[in-house]
Amino acid sequence: MQNRWNAAPPTPVDATPDAVDEIVHVSRLLGSDPALVLHGGGNTSIKAQTRDVTGDTVDVLYVKGSGWDLASIERAGFAPLRRERLAQLLTVPHLTDTQMMNELRQASMDSAAPDPSVEALLHALLPARVVLHSHADALVALMNQPEGQSAVEELYGDRVIVVPYVMPGFDLARLAADLWPRLSTSRTEGMVLLNHGLFTVGETTEEAYSRHIEFIDMAERHSAFTASAVPAGPESRDLLPGEPLDLAQFRAAASRIVGRPVIVSQTPSPRARDFASAPDVSEKATRGPATPDHVIRTKRIPLIGRDLDSYAAEYKEYFAQNSSRRGVALTALDSAPRVVLDPEWGLVTLGGSVTETAITADIYLHTMDIIDAAERQDGYQALPAGDIFDVEYWELEQAKLRLSGPAKRFQGEIALVTGAASGIGRACAEVLLAQGAAVIGLDLNADVGEAFNSPSWLGIQADVSSIDQLRAAIDRGVRRFGGIDIVVPAAGIFAKSAPIAALEDESWLRSFSVNTTAVARLFALVHPYLAAAPHGGRVVLIASKNVAAPGPGASAYSASKTAAAQLARVAALEWAPDGIRVNLVHPDAVFDTGLWTPELLAERASKYGMTESEYKRRNLLHLEITSRDVGHAVAELCSTTFRATTGANVPIDGGNERVI
Repeated sequence: MQNRWNAAPPTPVDATPDAVDEIVHVSRLLGSDPALVLHGGGNTSIKAQTRDVTGDTVDVLYVKGSGWDLASIERAGFAPLRRERLAQLLTVPHLTDTQMMNELRQASMDSAAPDPSVEALLHALLPARVVLHSHADALVALMNQPEGQSAVEELYGDRVIVVPYVMPGFDLARLAADLWPRLSTSRTEGMVLLNHGLFTVGETTEEAYSRHIEFIDMAERHSAFTASAVPAGPESRDLLPGEPLDLAQFRAAASRIVGRPVIVSQTPSPRARDFASAPDVSEKATRGPATPDHVIRTKRIPLIGRDLDSYAAEYKEYFAQNSSRRGVALTALDSAPRVVLDPEWGLVTLGGSVTETAITADIYLHTMDIIDAAERQDGYQALPAGDIFDVEYWELEQAKLRLSGPAKRFQGEIALVTGAASGIGRACAEVLLAQGAAVIGLDLNADVGEAFNSPSWLGIQADVSSIDQLRAAIDRGVRRFGGIDIVVPAAGIFAKSAPIAALEDESWLRSFSVNTTAVARLFALVHPYLAAAPHGGRVVLIASKNVAAPGPGASAYSASKTAAAQLARVAALEWAPDGIRVNLVHPDAVFDTGLWTPELLAERASKYGMTESEYKRRNLLHLEITSRDVGHAVAELCSTTFRATTGANVPIDGGNERVI
């Protein structure tokens, strides 16, 4: 492991770096290496002095706040705690962790600061100015062996104090408060918490960081630890084997167990596939997580293969065997896995959101390295199931369940939207994303991939008139998110206006290719996925006012859109037995789309003797219709509000006399 210490932290012009700038700087340095910390893991602190509102000098511990990642933490991510109060808390014989967190909040000098790390008292008791804590892979691999404690003590000697495993929280802080004064010497530079991680101390951030890197480098060299490459970049079909429909049907079964739709993601990693197909995977991968805190993301063990029912039954038995350990009534978590190791699929992760599945995949890719490194030595050994259960059902995590609000409307569901880079298609994608859906967006525009900055967005450049490109895009989207619940065909073209007598074959055929045939092909390809949707599939076709009220010079557009509308009506008839709802919206005069250039708008307004503003509102309600109006209507039709509606035609035009 390389020491990447760099220059002093950046500060505003003419400002002198203070203690918080220092800890932000070293925290980001530590957090930038996933071999040290992952997704909210690890914590850091610095001791300093400040003045309160009375002008008195106060000794303060600035400790990382809950919910912040070290890699991107800012000044606001540190909670300023009164050290005097923390010292008093360490003399109390017993506190529940809920009581401890309440006391830590009261010790804060800033009511707007985040909740302090649950390990704040550990940071407070260590006398050094700077304390850094990580869950480094190489050290975890060394600790998670039958003789892990002896190996750690032999490697580091008297430079660290080794603390036996105790669940994080007040009891661990009290144990460390007892051991540190008795065992520390002038040579002590840190503390190893078995099956947990490393603390290093220093009077400067550079000193604490350099010691940290040195200790991890020693662990890497001791075990010849090597980290595998984490996949990056676009998915390759070669890296994602198996049939996507199998994945969607697996997701449907998993969602039934969870009780709500979930995201299921296949990880494009040859390393993961090799691990998942190893002959001994079911033995070595089911001993438990690398560190107890991972259980919140990964469950205690992965599912090996695809037998969800057996996994669920075993999880319920695990809960029954351990639920009395906490001495209080517990709310059982769902019994579905979060990690799946399958010889064909490789690594598959489940979660309530795309972010959750990505975090779980990252954690398990690192867990593979830890398991294999330990197996090359004395063998991988995790904590007993009861200790893992205690963290999974920690009172602080149970409190989060009780206080958690309702999920977003489409949380865990997946939508496919064509024409998603602009206009109505983009607005539909935006509204669905905002309401919790993961969205696969297709568009001919190469910029579709960057249309939204969200892990729940997968923009794919594709020509919807090409069945091969449609099939490839669906395949890719299903492997990323796990299925398709909602389909919004919004891609369309409006051929150059011309009377029928002057109609060109190319314009006619192109209009039908994009506006009709592409929709028919899309319907055929997505039907099996919609039939497997946990809450029932939903389709909302973006049709047109021209279906009911065509205009002169628009024969190709009107006819092709009407044909697509008829196709959707047939789908509503055919697919109802599969629980799939198919509805249509008919927008008109939506001026914030690519069809309406400033020149065209000015020309049409002039033709009717109106201002542009008047022309935009020439409907019965005198409203300007926007793409977002259409997007919100589409989302509403996909919601349970319209669970009993299929085959409906909904105009979004402000009222049109010809349509009415």
